[in-house]
Amino acid sequence: MSILIKPIITEKATADSEVFNRYGFVVDKKANKVEIKKAVESAYGVSVTKVRTINVRPDRKTRYTKTGMVTGKTGAYKKAIVQVAEGEVIDLYSNL
Repeated sequence: MSILIKPIITEKATADSEVFNRYGFVVDKKANKVEIKKAVESAYGVSVTKVRTINVRPDRKTRYTKTGMVTGKTGAYKKAIVQVAEGEVIDLYSNL
């Protein structure tokens, strides 16, 4: 089971990593903070000081079309914000 699914690369996450040394990851829904910390430390070789997790709910959307009402929803996922020790950096763009 892979705990880290993918890094979150947005403007807000990039600014957070530059200023506060925090990085965002989409993680497995059943992973806890201790497992996430171990996975980040082993994958990137950094020491993690704090882990915060967020369960992102699915967004529901309804649209009226010619054929009638269409409903849909996005998938739910778990997000982890990982704070790295002072002076250490995770290079997310090295393996693209």
